[in-house]
Amino acid sequence: MEKKRGAWLIAVSIAFILVMLILPLAVIFAKAFEKGFGVFISALTDKNTLDAVGLTLLTTGAALIASTVFGVAAAFAITKFEFKGKNVLTTLIGLPFSVSPVVAGLAFVVIFGRSSFLHPFLTEYGIRIIFSTPGIILATLFITAPFVARELIPLMQSQGRDEEDAAALMGANLFTIFFRVILPNIKWGLLYGVILCSARAMGEFGAVSVVSGHLRGKTVTLPLHVEILYNEYQFSAAFAVSSILVLLAIVLLILRNIVEHRGKKEENSCM
Repeated sequence: MEKKRGAWLIAVSIAFILVMLILPLAVIFAKAFEKGFGVFISALTDKNTLDAVGLTLLTTGAALIASTVFGVAAAFAITKFEFKGKNVLTTLIGLPFSVSPVVAGLAFVVIFGRSSFLHPFLTEYGIRIIFSTPGIILATLFITAPFVARELIPLMQSQGRDEEDAAALMGANLFTIFFRVILPNIKWGLLYGVILCSARAMGEFGAVSVVSGHLRGKTVTLPLHVEILYNEYQFSAAFAVSSILVLLAIVLLILRNIVEHRGKKEENSCM
């Protein structure tokens, strides 16, 4: 009876993966090459596509650096120090998970748009945030900010403070303790959070769509470019560009599995 139940659960899992993951990916590549290899290459080498790739990489890189610095600092503060508002900070870190990306984008429009109290100041100094690259980076950063912190906080809490206390007793300062004691112990968790953050940043659509203005060649990322091509009935080109995101996702998935395996292997070797 148990074997039959197990076989049934395995069959359901495989069917779900086939329908929800494998089939959609196969359709993307089939549609991308539907009109031939030439159309596929033309879509990938189009100037608007290359501009979208460049902006996506720039946005991802900027958001990744900021999210990593914030995540490490927040995790270090929450797990190693006691201060007022600690629980509030922990709660706020997870706020982007519960707020719709579209709402986040609208919030940035209200804060930095023409109706904002900041608009005269921004205009005076020639600073443009909404419908420009800074706005896209801010929107992406809001969405990706929790990923590194959420990976590191439980990891650092489980490791305790014995090693840091011992280093402090030996005269090590805060920076030495962090780089010589804490960082080596969290490196795999940090890399895991960085990979998740990168994947989320590359695929962000809602918040970026609101603040970008859809200016081709200027404020259009890869997901937005796919939407524009699809709305223009350039289906093969849309699926061709989508294949870039799929390949990037596969690469990040492989990296995630490698990091996860290396982390578990190192953890088992230390036990």
